[in-house]
Amino acid sequence: MAHTKGEERPILIAMKGHPGTGKSTLANAIAKTLKCPLIDKDHFRDCTYTIQQALMQTSPTTATKLLNDLSYEAMWGVISTQLGLGLNVVVDSPLSRRAYLDRLLELAVGCGARVVIVECKAGDEVEWRRRIEMRGAAGGPGWHKPSTWREMEGLLEAYNGCWDYDVGEVPKLVLDTTTPVEVAEMVSKVIEFLNS
Repeated sequence: MAHTKGEERPILIAMKGHPGTGKSTLANAIAKTLKCPLIDKDHFRDCTYTIQQALMQTSPTTATKLLNDLSYEAMWGVISTQLGLGLNVVVDSPLSRRAYLDRLLELAVGCGARVVIVECKAGDEVEWRRRIEMRGAAGGPGWHKPSTWREMEGLLEAYNGCWDYDVGEVPKLVLDTTTPVEVAEMVSKVIEFLNS
């Protein structure tokens, strides 16, 4: 999408963070403040439950990987459409691998958009653990996310360090989402970051 001189390029705000760090809460608040689409990878993944149950009898590892990949592919399509319309977009996904960031950058370039990263980190491990276990006890959507601290530790081990990659020239704001700060204050920091 070509932009005329003076026309603002759409912004793709890519959330980054482990499950339970408050990423989705912040993503929702940012999208609401900016009045722009929020595209949550979990919405796509949640829809694959019945397919995963059917495939689990053949190969659980293959089923999980295929359906996770399918969720990302569906998400990429929706992001591309929204950016193509010239809209700002908030993308809520863990952004756990450099390949996912590369795909977002590719979509952004194709639509004349710019990408910024808002990374949610848990400085307080006790609070992070409490959130994971509270969500696990509540059940419901998010059946594919860690519901115990042990599962979270297993996920971190499976990442094998690939999580902490260099984002290159992409502007990045890191927020400790376990500090006792109101969400509105964090959103203000994000808006200030977007405007700088």
